[in-house]
Amino acid sequence: MTEKLTENDVRALLDYLVDRYNIIEFIETDPVSIPRSYKRKEDIEIAGFLTAAISWGKRESIINNGRRMVSLLGDSPFDFVMSHNAAQLKRLDRFVHRTFNGTDYRYFVKALKHIYTVHGGMEKIFGRYASATSLQPAIHHFKRAFFEIPHPARTTKHIGDPLRGSAAKKMNMMLRWFVRKDNKGVDFGIWQTISPAILSCPLDLHSGRTARELGLLARKQNDAKSVAMLDEKLRKFDPLDPAKYDFALFGYGIQLHR
Repeated sequence: MTEKLTENDVRALLDYLVDRYNIIEFIETDPVSIPRSYKRKEDIEIAGFLTAAISWGKRESIINNGRRMVSLLGDSPFDFVMSHNAAQLKRLDRFVHRTFNGTDYRYFVKALKHIYTVHGGMEKIFGRYASATSLQPAIHHFKRAFFEIPHPARTTKHIGDPLRGSAAKKMNMMLRWFVRKDNKGVDFGIWQTISPAILSCPLDLHSGRTARELGLLARKQNDAKSVAMLDEKLRKFDPLDPAKYDFALFGYGIQLHR
């Protein structure tokens, strides 16, 4: 059926699905529910970044482990990051999500303190290194800043680098949360210095499969080149807010493959 859809048909379908899934009710069953528990910008950023970092695998497991992950930081993730002591850091050793373990978590907290102390926070890095049309170069520079203090070699795998070919799905999802703001109650829009027009739709196995079935993507790999190709298609449909179609690709995948 999808092979017969015209480009206008696909756009109309995606717009319909955005309206259907970009709603408050979506939050409860999505990892965005975890940073949604906070009000302060820095708490949202840290909870969102940590949740995004473990966002692979079953959604239920991501959400359950994400909640446990941030609970280890107490009432304020930002306060913990900025003022933790060795004993507090040690308690993070108990955390595991798939290949992300306590060693990784302890480093992430140290690196986040470095990001806020030395670089002025995450938004400043992304705003400084974003190009006129893309946040992918900024993801590369964020990763460099994040790992510029001594770190375990194993931990670098948890942040993708588009300049090395990664689709960087987790980072692009986080960026959608922080940059988009459409008053639907899902995304935060707390980063006012970055335009939603340069966001990229998070690309993984599921969204990639849906994009191919709808004729939006011909390339088989889910990598940085495919992200750029999908950007080109989705920005034709909405040049100002292309990442909203993440909701549509997710929703269509649910309907088609349930």
